Amino acid sequence: MIKIIRTDSDNPDFAGLVKLLDAYLAEIDGSDHIFYAQLNKTDKIKHVVVAYEQDLPMGCGAMREYGANMMEVKRMYTSPDSRGKGIATRVLAELERWAAELSYEKCILETGKRQPEAIGLYKKNGYQTISNYGQYTAMENSVCFEKEL
Repeated sequence: MIKIIRTDSDNPDFAGLVKLLDAYLAEIDGSDHIFYAQLNKTDKIKHVVVAYEQDLPMGCGAMREYGANMMEVKRMYTSPDSRGKGIATRVLAELERWAAELSYEKCILETGKRQPEAIGLYKKNGYQTISNYGQYTAMENSVCFEKEL
């Protein structure tokens, strides 16, 4: 059974999953990783979700405010041995539910073009491709999405 909790970036299980995420991204992003790493600091994130299976942390996601009416989804990760079980979809849905409860109107996010599984996840969950925003505007490897809540 999968259990989802709401927490913040001080959660040690979240920190452990983020280390695995960063190692994975360093591999696939190559020379772009230094740029992306500076945008993915996890200190002081108030809205974090961690998924557990048999009390072991298997997936996570976070969000932070990006403008008055939207949240930016960050740090989505599912451990390789837990992929294909719907964990990422459940984490994403919980983040969206939380954002809606806080009266945000939409979620936006960025992922890399070298991450077809992530792109598929977001499309499957109703996210629409948008122009790259903010710090990602000039990044050729980035693809950005949004979803109305």
